[in-house]
Amino acid sequence: MIKIDNKLIDTVIAQAKESPRLRMNYNFHPDLSDPVQRLINALEPWTYIRPHKHYSKEESFVLLRGTVLAVVFNDDGTIRDHFVLNAATGNLGVEFEENFFHMLTALESGSAVYEIKEGPFVPHTEGSSAPWAPQEGTSEAKSFLISVFNRLGIHHPQSLNFI
Repeated sequence: MIKIDNKLIDTVIAQAKESPRLRMNYNFHPDLSDPVQRLINALEPWTYIRPHKHYSKEESFVLLRGTVLAVVFNDDGTIRDHFVLNAATGNLGVEFEENFFHMLTALESGSAVYEIKEGPFVPHTEGSSAPWAPQEGTSEAKSFLISVFNRLGIHHPQSLNFI
């Protein structure tokens, strides 16, 4: 039996806070080639996951803790839809359809989701990443994330450390 408890979530969140990427996975699947990928994904504010798409699989996220922004984009980079996951509002999960650019980021420190998608794991490549979105770890990534927040009317305190 695999158990997901506060101690495990706290551990993964602490690792995310120390990570240069401001996120951390805890995989339940034994191998990256496993046909079902199941993991805890802890996210800190200002983590940037370059919008990407999966051509033949859906990806689902269920909120475990905190507040997480999920965004779906059209092929031209305009925002198609978004959803703020937060237990207080009753917004507890989201599933991204195949073949749409999407991303997640945390709006609250200590956020975590349970992620599930069809395997095997395939790293994001230039072919699956949005051509209009900057690469992770670049100075342009911060500006892009801020532009997404602005388009959605989401405001973050300026005192937060950026990516």
